[in-house]
Amino acid sequence: MPTLDSNIEYLKGVGPQRAEVLKKELGIFTCRDLLFHFPFRYIDRTQFHKIRDVRNEGEQVQFRGILRRLETIGEGRARRLVGSLRDDTGVMELVWFQAIHWLEKSLQVGKEYIVFGRLSEFNGRFNITHPEMEEATPDNSQKARSFDPVYPSTDKLTQKGLDARGLRKLMRVLIDGIAPADLPETLPDPLIAQYKMATRWEALRQIHFPENQRELDEATRRLKFEELFFLQLRLLQIRTRRKDALRGFAFGSIGEHFNTFYREKLPFELTEAQKRVLREIRADLGAGRHMNRLVQGDVGSGKTVVALMTMLMALDNGFQAALMAPTEILAQQHFANITELLGDLGIKVGFLSGSVKGKKRAAILEQLAAGDLHIVVGTHALIEDWVTFNNLGISIIDEQHRFGVEQRAALWKKNAHGPPHVLVMTATPIPRTLAMTLYGDLDVSVIDELPPGRKPVTTMHKNEHHRLRVQGFMRDEIAKGRQVYVVYPMIEETETMDLQNLMSGYEALSRDFPQPEYQISIVHGKMKAADK
Repeated sequence: MPTLDSNIEYLKGVGPQRAEVLKKELGIFTCRDLLFHFPFRYIDRTQFHKIRDVRNEGEQVQFRGILRRLETIGEGRARRLVGSLRDDTGVMELVWFQAIHWLEKSLQVGKEYIVFGRLSEFNGRFNITHPEMEEATPDNSQKARSFDPVYPSTDKLTQKGLDARGLRKLMRVLIDGIAPADLPETLPDPLIAQYKMATRWEALRQIHFPENQRELDEATRRLKFEELFFLQLRLLQIRTRRKDALRGFAFGSIGEHFNTFYREKLPFELTEAQKRVLREIRADLGAGRHMNRLVQGDVGSGKTVVALMTMLMALDNGFQAALMAPTEILAQQHFANITELLGDLGIKVGFLSGSVKGKKRAAILEQLAAGDLHIVVGTHALIEDWVTFNNLGISIIDEQHRFGVEQRAALWKKNAHGPPHVLVMTATPIPRTLAMTLYGDLDVSVIDELPPGRKPVTTMHKNEHHRLRVQGFMRDEIAKGRQVYVVYPMIEETETMDLQNLMSGYEALSRDFPQPEYQISIVHGKMKAADK
C-alpha cells in the first residue's frame, strides 16, 4: 500500500492513464488528494424494502429477492432486457436497454440478488430501469449496506471507468489501507473530549463510508470544526501581527469640516446605530494603530453618511480620502450623493474611473498628487499605478466582497509614509460570528437600525410556477409610475451551468412587456461605459 503522499498512480486500480485523468479533471495528484475528495451526496442503502410497500415514483429503493424471469424482447432501438424479481410480498419488473449481452451472461434465473434503483411507473405498474444488481451472499443477504457515497465526476473520468461507482471502489481501497497512525491528530485531546468529537481518522473514514446518519453527522461536524478552527487561528495570527506591526496615522482631533457638516449640512438626525459606529471608528483613528474595520448595514441604513463623516475626520487632520466602489454606476451614485451632501463647504471632490479620459483625467491626477483634491470617488482605477496621492489617510471600500485581498492591499501602498486606514462596507447580511470568521482580519461594526421614516423592505420567494403572478405584479407597479429591475446570475448561457441568463431573459421579457407600452433595457459589466 502506498503512503498518503505517494503519487495516485500507485494506488491499486489506478495506473498511469487513470492517474493522468484524475490529475487533469479533479486535481488529484496524490493519495492524500483523493482522501480529501469528499462525496457531495449519499445514497441511503441502510434498509431493505418490501415490494408490496413501494408507493412513490422516483423513490430510490432496495430489495432482496429471487430473479424469476430474464428475457430479451423487441428489436433495434426498442430492444431491451426484462427481468422479474420476486420477494415474499410481490414481483418487481426490471428493465435494461444497454449492456444486454453482458447482463444475459452474468445474471442467472433462480439466484437471489440484492437490487437497488429508482422506481418508475409504466402502464400503472412500477419497474426499475437499469438497477444495480449484486448477488446475495451470506455476508450481505441479512444486513443492508451503509450510506453509499456519490463523488463528483466528469465525462472524461467516466470514460476511464471512474464514474461515481468507480471512484467509490478506489476510495474503498484507499480507506482500507489507512491506519490511524497514518493520520495523526491535529486537534488537542482536551478539545476533542470537551466537544465529544470523533478522531481525525474516524472522521475521514466515516465521511466516505458512514454506516448510518449518526456517523455521517459526527464526521461532518468534526471536519467542519477542524477547518474553521484552523481558519480562525490563522486569522487571529494575521490580526495580531497586523496590530502589533502596523502603526497608523493618528487622527488627533475632530475639526471644522466634521463639525460644520454635522451641525449645518446634515439633513437628518443620525440614528443611535450610526452614532455608535462613528464612535468606534473615531476610537480606531485616534489610537495610533492602523484601522481595518468592516461596517455592515442594510441598504438604506446610512452607511454612506458614516463613510463621508469618516472621510471628513481625515480631512480635518490634513489627509486625503478615497472611496472605491466595484462598478462605475455605484461609484457615480456615491459621487453624486457626497457632492450634494457637502454642498458649499469648499471641499473638493473628484471622480475617477476607466471612462474618465484625456484632459479631465490628467487634471484629476494632478490635483490628487498636489493635494488640491480632498476626496476622490472611483472604481478599480484608483488602485492603478499611475494614480498617486499627496497624503492619503483613509481608503473606504464599498461592497467588500467584490474586491480581492490584493486590490485592498493596493490601496495601502498609496501613501509612502505608511498605509492609510481602511474602512470597508457591505450590505450583505452576515451574522456577527460568521462575519468575524469571514473577515477575521477586520474589526466589525453593525448599523442595525434604519433612519426614521424608511419603509421596511419586503422580501418574497417565488418559483417558476408563480411567473405569471409575478409579471402581473410588475405590470401593476409600472402602471403606478414605478420601475422594476430584474437581476440575472449570468450574462449569457453556458454549457456548464444551468442558470437563467440575462440575454435569454431580456428576449423573454421583451415579448411579455412589448414596446411602446413598456420600455426595457439591459446593463451589465461587460458593456462600455458610454453604453451604460
